[in-house]
Amino acid sequence: MLPMASFDVVSPETVEDAVRALAAPGARLLAGGTDLLPTLKRRLTAPSRLVSLHRVAELREVRVDEEARMVRIGAGMTLARLIREPAVATRFPSLAHALGTVASPQIRNSATLGGNVHLDTRCRYVDQSAFWRESLGGCLKSDGDTCHVVPKGKRCVAALSADSVPVLVALGASLRLVSAEGERIVPLEEYYSSDGVRHIGAAPGELCTEVQVPMANGLRRTAYVKWRPRASIDFPLVSVALRFDLQDGEDGEGGGAIAAAHVVAGALAAKPRRIRIPEAVIGRRVDEAEVATMVADAAFAQCKPLPNLPYDPDYRRKLTRVLTRRAMANLLRPPAERPR
Repeated sequence: MLPMASFDVVSPETVEDAVRALAAPGARLLAGGTDLLPTLKRRLTAPSRLVSLHRVAELREVRVDEEARMVRIGAGMTLARLIREPAVATRFPSLAHALGTVASPQIRNSATLGGNVHLDTRCRYVDQSAFWRESLGGCLKSDGDTCHVVPKGKRCVAALSADSVPVLVALGASLRLVSAEGERIVPLEEYYSSDGVRHIGAAPGELCTEVQVPMANGLRRTAYVKWRPRASIDFPLVSVALRFDLQDGEDGEGGGAIAAAHVVAGALAAKPRRIRIPEAVIGRRVDEAEVATMVADAAFAQCKPLPNLPYDPDYRRKLTRVLTRRAMANLLRPPAERPR
């Protein structure tokens, strides 16, 4: 077993009390704990206080805001509950599908959406025991001054492997952040940086209270696919999220031309990668084989994995093209028929 260092735990019941508790030096938030607790055991962080959010009921609500045309998802909602939430499953099937592929049922019962959005970056050289890391002299993310992936690099290239993030970025989601100074809304795509050590855009003392996801104003097709060696537990080593907004089709079922295309890749770096889609795709039908080829080729050209995660980076790059084509095929399937 890997023992944890000692720390205090406080359990506020309101957002205001949680923000005040978080202002203490060395405080960290604790939601589901599925990411933080293993990090504590590996001695990658050593907070003096954990602020548990399990009593803050207002973080576990989902509201459909028709006036603002968005769904407001409490950051404390567990992944298992969100998968079954009608407001999510019917309006954002790719998000429900992505959350349903996270790790195992036990983890989904504890992990929260806010925790998944704030998942720490991962690297084969840092997600090890303290004893293992000491043998290499540490790294930029853990008590060292060298990146073992890019030895001459000055920035950590650990990867963000959160399943929800590529989907939420493709859907145009934002975060509501609350602190003692007030609150602000941040587009999720702007929330991350390319530095694997400090990849989150939250200021000290800020608490994410909800994820705001805009509802579709017309016809839309979405999909999410990922690859990991063990479907029951592993983080994704390649992931792709798609969102295609369509013009009205003659069949009334989304068979019209593509009005906008959003493709976001994950598990490459500390921030999700938005793929630039060829202009020739716009105006074409989403079910055209040539469209799938153009989108997959664009993903392959723009995604160049590093040896920061297990498995050969060239293999992972080739999988980017394969998974993008699979995602394009999934756009045409009902959500219930898509492989998990």
